[in-house]
Amino acid sequence: MSRRCELSGVNRQIGHKVSHSNIKTKREFQPNLVDVTLASEALGQNFKLRITAAALRTVDHRGGLDQFLLKADEAELSTRAAKIRRDLKKKLAETAAA
Repeated sequence: MSRRCELSGVNRQIGHKVSHSNIKTKREFQPNLVDVTLASEALGQNFKLRITAAALRTVDHRGGLDQFLLKADEAELSTRAAKIRRDLKKKLAETAAA
């Protein structure tokens, strides 16, 4: 399983561990990923996603999964999240037309 956030697209970063004697060795910084279940009010479903803690705070700040996905750029979403976003837009278009 990749260490990548499904909503924000954040993945590992590479850097240096610097010792007291200034010797630099490679290390990686892993994102703080958590497994969460988020509910979509418009679709009436729950989705299990693996996202960063920062993305979870952003979802709460924007008012839920639906609002987050509508504002998000599709290029940074995972394929599962992009499919949820397309389904959400289709559902909202149907309810607006009716």
